[in-house]
Amino acid sequence: METWLPIVLQLVSGLIGGNLAGSGLKDKSLGSTGNSIAGALGGLGLGQLLPLLGLGDGGTATDMTSILTSVLGGGGGGAILTAVAGMLFKGKKA
Repeated sequence: METWLPIVLQLVSGLIGGNLAGSGLKDKSLGSTGNSIAGALGGLGLGQLLPLLGLGDGGTATDMTSILTSVLGGGGGGAILTAVAGMLFKGKKA
């Protein structure tokens, strides 16, 4: 369970962050499915990257620092990837 908890937190936080970013960028939204997929992938990516960069201790999955790193990294990564993907795919065409 300790192995899967950070991954689940990152995916769920990324999904939420991606949908929040999509709702904030109405004209650049990828739709609810696209926002959810981009958010989950971004959340997992940044959530896994932060401990490698030394942010968060990468210790046990049940300590508060690891949980916060997974949730905040997942939400932030989901929002960032959704916003970037929305701007790339829904940008103005010439």
